[in-house]
Amino acid sequence: MRWSGWRAKAPFKDSISPKVLAVVDAALAGLGADPDPECWVIWGDDPSSRYTLFAPTASGLVQVNVRVMVPGEGPRAGGKVVRWSRVQLGELAVEIQGGHHLVTFQVETQVLNGADAAADAIADFAQTLFAAVDGRPAPVPAKGRRATPAKPGTAAKTRAGTRPGAPKATTRRLTAPKGSPT
Repeated sequence: MRWSGWRAKAPFKDSISPKVLAVVDAALAGLGADPDPECWVIWGDDPSSRYTLFAPTASGLVQVNVRVMVPGEGPRAGGKVVRWSRVQLGELAVEIQGGHHLVTFQVETQVLNGADAAADAIADFAQTLFAAVDGRPAPVPAKGRRATPAKPGTAAKTRAGTRPGAPKATTRRLTAPKGSPT
């Protein structure tokens, strides 16, 4: 999901206030990410005060840690680019029972887990990272699967078909071609 999609689903509106977005967008741009990158946001235990954003780029995985309100200073975003050869990825695990599925994946010490529609989004993000590490183009999500996580506490009722009017996914290259300077 793109950063704009995550902002639309933010659990607290103060987490994405204009002042916060200004520092987050500046950090993303400074680290080489697109203005509205494909990414994953880990809202964490207290998204009203801090969260983490991961965005794959040609150079590596961008990690931005956001502090919504630092006393006496305002919002703060600090980040880094982890080169693809150094990115720590865990296994992508799935458990299926009774028409539901649970997916677990670890990236840079952060555990992502979810059920049904959220599981599909995590699996798509994991496959994108695996492809980037291997120097392959990002895979196109499988037809009939949702590409965005559901709201917390909800389960997908059906997995048949795609959303009407949804944009078609395209293959994109996240790594520099072999032999080019990075």
